[in-house]
Amino acid sequence: MVLVDKKILAGGIAMIVAGIIVTIGSIDQPIGQSGMSEEEIIDLMIAEDQNQAYQMLSGILIGVGFLLVLISFGARRKKDSAKRKEKKPAE
Repeated sequence: MVLVDKKILAGGIAMIVAGIIVTIGSIDQPIGQSGMSEEEIIDLMIAEDQNQAYQMLSGILIGVGFLLVLISFGARRKKDSAKRKEKKPAE
């Protein structure tokens, strides 16, 4: 008897792994220095914004992947799912 839906479980695990990889890739925080020019400050602000976007993306990937893993446990098919019997209304 199959306890999980393997396709959904594999997709969830793949999303979790992708989220962890994005998290590891965005560990480097952009750091400013005193006496920066106006152009360097703008570049720093853009780098900080990109880093924040990567962190949010990784959080979303991990969260949705975890939900897919949980859903895979409840998405298993029943033996009689293909045959649906209609109940006749009582007259």
